[in-house]
Amino acid sequence: MSITVHLRYTGKRNAAIDFAKEMTESGVVEKIRAEKGNLRYEYYQPLFDGKEDKTVLLIDQWENQEAIDIHHTSPMMAEIAGLREKYDLHMTVERFVADEGGVPESDKEFIRK
Repeated sequence: MSITVHLRYTGKRNAAIDFAKEMTESGVVEKIRAEKGNLRYEYYQPLFDGKEDKTVLLIDQWENQEAIDIHHTSPMMAEIAGLREKYDLHMTVERFVADEGGVPESDKEFIRK
């Protein structure tokens, strides 16, 4: 049962974008992706939100809660926390548990492959 976490980062102007760039360019993102149990770690930005203060969405997916707990005790968490402080970011968080049954037959007709 995988767990997906959506973290929305916001800050003044481009702070969230600058944070995501530094996370990527410093190698922290690659370290997280290499952690046991990490399935996905990707940043996205809304296209048409019209806000001066930009938001960045992190989609963070793990095999299970144990993998998340191990990640939370890793040295990378101190690096991430430091960068969040540096860019004065605020966050909202949503958690989702995978639907083990997959896409229902009744929904498949709406999916174009």
